[in-house]
Amino acid sequence: MERMDAKQMKSLALAYMGDAIYEVYIREYLLKKGQVKPHLLHQMAIKFVSGKGQAAVLLNWLDKDILTAEERQIVSRGRNAKSGSVPKNTSIQTYRYSTAFETLLGYHYLAKNEARLYELMQAAVTLIEKGMEPNE
Repeated sequence: MERMDAKQMKSLALAYMGDAIYEVYIREYLLKKGQVKPHLLHQMAIKFVSGKGQAAVLLNWLDKDILTAEERQIVSRGRNAKSGSVPKNTSIQTYRYSTAFETLLGYHYLAKNEARLYELMQAAVTLIEKGMEPNE
């Protein structure tokens, strides 16, 4: 497989990858916590992978200024990406911030920035576990 330049990829392609990586991370996290019933796993996973949860995490990071200048630029690209689809059960703003969250994770994954990727995913889980409520 040829090497991809994550900086040159379209935001929605990065978000596509980020969504998948985060979903796998959350599933593994829940299994390690001892959760094994499929229905319960799904219900618990929704808390972490929902657009509202992802947007709330990203807004927290932006508010606390924990992202680098490069990461803020990637987030901005992801937030401004036009997907052509209208989200169900969430606002356009929430959808855009959740897309930006996924874009950032996809960027780090494809750029092989594994340490930062896992640091961010762990931080997201910690925020959600602490009961940080989405803004909607």
